[in-house]
Amino acid sequence: MTQAQPQTPQQAIHKVTRNDLPLSCPRPGEALDGLHPRVYLAIEKTGSVTCPYCGARYQLSE
Repeated sequence: MTQAQPQTPQQAIHKVTRNDLPLSCPRPGEALDGLHPRVYLAIEKTGSVTCPYCGARYQLSE
């Protein structure tokens, strides 16, 4: 018997601007604050990044 894998809802992409850099997750004041260690994410080169802890997705908007 094969068990179905639970599906996770697709997370929204958080839009950030160059004024938000350096980018950290969780961002100050977010609901995720305190749920995992603050990590700084390199978004400048690719324009998008995913947090390795919680899977939050960020996209750089000009």
